[in-house]
Amino acid sequence: MDLAFIPSPSVGVVHLGPVPLRGYAFCIIIGVFVGVWLGNKRWIQRGGRSGTVADIAVWAVPFGLVGGRLYHVITTPEPYFGEDGHLIDALKVWQGGLGIWGAVALGAVGAWIGCRRRGIPLPAYADALAPGLAIGQAIGRWGNWFNQELYGKPTDLPWALKISPDPAIGRIGGTYHPTFLYECLWCLGVAALVIWADRRFRLGHGRAFALYVAAYCAGRGWIEYMRVDEAHHILGLRLNVWTSLIVFVLAVVYMVVSAKRAPGREAVVEPGAQLAEHAEGAGGEGAGDEAKDGAKVSVEKPTAEKPAGNAEAKAETKGDDAPEKDAPGDAEGEKAGDDDPADADSPAGSGGTKKP
Repeated sequence: MDLAFIPSPSVGVVHLGPVPLRGYAFCIIIGVFVGVWLGNKRWIQRGGRSGTVADIAVWAVPFGLVGGRLYHVITTPEPYFGEDGHLIDALKVWQGGLGIWGAVALGAVGAWIGCRRRGIPLPAYADALAPGLAIGQAIGRWGNWFNQELYGKPTDLPWALKISPDPAIGRIGGTYHPTFLYECLWCLGVAALVIWADRRFRLGHGRAFALYVAAYCAGRGWIEYMRVDEAHHILGLRLNVWTSLIVFVLAVVYMVVSAKRAPGREAVVEPGAQLAEHAEGAGGEGAGDEAKDGAKVSVEKPTAEKPAGNAEAKAETKGDDAPEKDAPGDAEGEKAGDDDPADADSPAGSGGTKKP
């Protein structure tokens, strides 16, 4: 008898009149919004403009959904192209089946288109978005809980996941490893690792994104190995395990090569962002700035004219001093004038006048 376990929801969809509200879709949507929100904050911190991440996500998210679905259909074709398969079911995304590898790959194509239209380097955008992607995946994994899918091997651990039986799809009831929860916690750890490493080592030129990919693949490998859902095997390993190994190696190689070719972080991630923000700030202040400029002119003009005033003052001072400088000459003249009467008064024959 199981003493403790994680219960699964009895239903994965609630109908609001004719409109179905599916838990799987809600988890995906919430994950996208949280990822874009965090990516926007990191983009602003790196010198970009607010709203740029969301503008590019308009391209990346639809491409990512299509890529995720294509990867799932291609790697699991039996439900759609098999003897009892239905091709139309390939369009029923709400029933589950989004491969993260295809979502990231084709989503990157959409992001590249959006970045190219804005003149933004894709690696810088990917670095800003990396932790948000990991958190978005963590939230999105709870969609598997609503659909009671992608669980692990049977277990009686206290945190085992209770799965209800469903003969229509061949699902056997019991308690299993909650691999959705394992991956959720792992993704949160990956997000924390990328944020820490980005602050500590100032990762740039796509290296924060590569770290996210490598760290996620390291966890996805062992989590994938625990799952019991049907999957193709190559040399005894599930296809997604091989994908994790290959992508992990590629991500590590990229980090090493990128660090040698372009060390450090981009100085400018969005051309014109700082000028635009400065212009917006100036426009917001408006007349206040003009008043400040006017105040500056009124203060600076007297300062500029002050030397001329001093020169004139000095000139006037010189003019006033000129008579005083001539005073010695005048004094001599006056002295000479004073001497003439003395000579005139001197007696004859005293040598005061010369005789021919």
